[in-house]
Order: sequence, then C-alpha cells, then structure tokens
Amino acid sequence: MGAVVVDPGALALVLEPDQALDRASMNLANTLVGNPGSASGLEVLVGGLKLRFVTGSAVAVTGAEGLTKLNGSELPLNTAVRVAPGAVLEFGPALFGIRYYVAVQGGFEGRMEPLQAGDSVTFGRPHGHGFPADSQTPRRALDPERPVVARVARGPRAGDYDAGTWHQLTTEPWILSPESDRAGARLAGRPLEVASAPEPARAPAAETPVLATGSVLLPASGLPIIALAGHPPTSESPVIAVVRDEDLDLLGQARPGQMVHLLG
Repeated sequence: MGAVVVDPGALALVLEPDQALDRASMNLANTLVGNPGSASGLEVLVGGLKLRFVTGSAVAVTGAEGLTKLNGSELPLNTAVRVAPGAVLEFGPALFGIRYYVAVQGGFEGRMEPLQAGDSVTFGRPHGHGFPADSQTPRRALDPERPVVARVARGPRAGDYDAGTWHQLTTEPWILSPESDRAGARLAGRPLEVASAPEPARAPAAETPVLATGSVLLPASGLPIIALAGHPPTSESPVIAVVRDEDLDLLGQARPGQMVHLLG
C-alpha cells in the first residue's frame, strides 16, 4: 500500500503520462522523483485532495499553483520532497492553472477512475538508487488573467469553408466554456458560419478517420471544440484546424472563463 485518500476533492485521477492534459507538468514531476517518463501520476483538478501516506516515499507536485501542505506546512512546488509514513498531503484551491500533478517514486498504480474517499493508491518499485537530488525548476502556472495563446494549422476540412471563417477563427477572441472537460475545450464566442460547408459523405466505419488530440472541431453550433486527451476516438464534426502539440498543455491548464486566442 502507498497512500489512502482521505478527501478526493473535485476530481483526482491516476493517469499514464499520455492521458495527462498537461504532459509537461506530469513529466517534470516524474523527473524530479527519479521516475521514467512512462510512470503514472496523479492529476488533481482544482484542489481539495487529501492523501495520507501509509509508506514513506518521495513526492513532487507540479502544474497548478496553490497552497499545498505536507503535515500542515507549506510544500514547495516543483521540488522533490521526502514524505514519512503517516504524513498527510493536502491541496488547497488552485490559484494559477487548474490541474496539479503529483508523482511519487516508482509511480502510482491503478486505473483511470476518479478516486473516492477511503481508496488505497499503491506505488510501484522505485527506479534507480537513493533519493533524487533536490532541485527547484522555474516553471510557472498559467495566470488566469492572461489569455491563452494556441497556434493552429489548417485541418483536413479547412478547405470546405471560406476565408472569412478561417479569419474569424484565428483573429476573434474565444472564451473557455465551463462545459469544457477532459474530452474537449469548448469555446464560447461569436459562432462561426457553418452553412457554407458541404455535408461530408458518411464513410464506412472502417474508413472513419481517427480523431487526433488537438483537433479543432466545428460542430453545427459554430462554436469550436478542441479535442483534449480524453476525447473519443472519432467525431462526425469536421476538423477545421489542429492545435500545435506544444501548445496543448496550455489549454489543459486554462480555467473556465479564461480568454483563448487561436493563432493561424
């Protein structure tokens, strides 16, 4: 056994690195405790999670910024810290960004299901020898008062729309909708014109293109949806644009109501 969930908070999940919405923060947390990049970690939405460690380990918290406490004292972010058996780790509300990432030596074990109070989360076997060196990494979370800027390239269905639609998509500001989730960042604003786009021919199931993370979908509402790590394998909505891979982590840390600019 590794730790027991005292309070799960809003949503905490054990994830493999490619399932994280902010992969850079997950990778940083793993690096700080000496894990390989393939180790699973915790994604903590907003805060509220409280863990009691049954066995000692090393822990690192990255991603969002807020008051995180270990046994009642503030835990430094982006740093590997020893934790003893019986220690309690608490996450206060995220003030910058929206998702914390937690790594322990050996990685968390489990499936991608929301943690519940009383759940036990186990650790794998530590890699390498000894405790990783302490290091402070200058990585700052997103300021919710500043717009998120994501660069986009034209998607496979961009040619179905006129130049005005693309211009509007990439020049007008969007707002991240509170209806966004791990599957997609839903954007609110002035709807794009979709009537001019021809209806796509319905392809056999075997020929349905796989939906890639970062695809900017244009549903009938005219309000774009950006596919995030939890997206379904396919979608009937056309892909008008694709977000650059290196900018996806920013969207994973954006807060509902935050401004989003798509630059093409």
